[in-house]
Amino acid sequence: MKPSNKTRQRRCREISVGDFRFGPREKRYLKEVIASNRISYGRFSQGFEQAFAAAHDCRHAVFCNSGTSALHIALAALKEEHGWADGDEVLVPSVTFVATANIVFHNRMVPVFVDVDRATYTMDPALIEAALTPRTRAIIPVHLMGLPADMGPIRELAAEHNLKIIEDSCETLFASCHGRKVGSLGDIGCFSTYVAHYIVTGVGGLATTNDPALAVRLRSLMNHGRDSIYLHIDDDAVTGRKLHEVVAKRFHFTSMGHSFRCTEFEAALGLAQLEESGAIIKARKRNARLLTEGLKGLDDVLQLASEPEGREHMFMLYPIVLRSQGKRALVNHLEDRGIETRDIMPLINQPIYRRIFGDLEPKYPVARWINRSGFYVGCHQYMTKPDIGRLADVVHSFFGR
Repeated sequence: MKPSNKTRQRRCREISVGDFRFGPREKRYLKEVIASNRISYGRFSQGFEQAFAAAHDCRHAVFCNSGTSALHIALAALKEEHGWADGDEVLVPSVTFVATANIVFHNRMVPVFVDVDRATYTMDPALIEAALTPRTRAIIPVHLMGLPADMGPIRELAAEHNLKIIEDSCETLFASCHGRKVGSLGDIGCFSTYVAHYIVTGVGGLATTNDPALAVRLRSLMNHGRDSIYLHIDDDAVTGRKLHEVVAKRFHFTSMGHSFRCTEFEAALGLAQLEESGAIIKARKRNARLLTEGLKGLDDVLQLASEPEGREHMFMLYPIVLRSQGKRALVNHLEDRGIETRDIMPLINQPIYRRIFGDLEPKYPVARWINRSGFYVGCHQYMTKPDIGRLADVVHSFFGR
């Protein structure tokens, strides 16, 4: 009995939106962690934080257990430092991963949505002023799928209205925006190293800042809100009166914090990949370029990735939006042929947000279009030129071209 067409299609190598493979450096560093007999915050965590901060033009980085946790403690730190009240407002783009808005609720504040730019899918600065109220305290621009938000006008508006900026850079590492690195353009930058991200540690995230006091506050909030005199086991490597002071305050908690820590194992993976980031960046940009070239001739039906002048696209993912059709038939066509897809970050149409706010989509027409017609595919460093060619061919076949 011959296999069906669908079975033969499924036997093709699946093209995923992301991947991870242990390389020699990762394996070596993990063996060093095991040999050290130390898995709590140590030399790999410290080395990863220092190197990551430097790669993003920042003085400080705090390694925690997810990008969501980084966002959570970032907003908590700013709320605590500036005495913001429950119910104060934070501006969030209408297209982003659900965590960006969830952490606002978890900090007992209110997300106010701003629609996104039709070409880049990032927060539209021209719409920010209309969303401001006397209770607005912060803006969370999102650097989406590898592309920085338009930070110039966002920073100007924030300065004019005395607003703080948290950069949600969970999907965008290393990118420059008009000569400055993401993560250094606001008060705090937040990154993710979850599975299928640019750098993969299994679980993990980082918060970056150039403010030393904020860095201490972030690290405390990550560690149950513990007194900053004792945030990891090396802090009691002192003697005499100083040791006695540390011992007396080791179990003092100054904030309502969280257990958001990571281990040396995750840090070892992160450091290994960070040290090879040049090759990762080169491969992802190459694959994105090949995919753009491979999808030529479909401009009348598809909008592909854009890279505005001065904003470097790092291509964690590759976005595709149908100009006038819904996406579901094309997405199913790809999935049936072993090509993985994801919707482009639907937020305001999610069941939980519909229950809270009702139907928001009429107020956010660009988000509504992206929700209906936008998805992404992979362009990660493990994809080969034949993978890119097959992906492009499958898209072309859908349109009969």
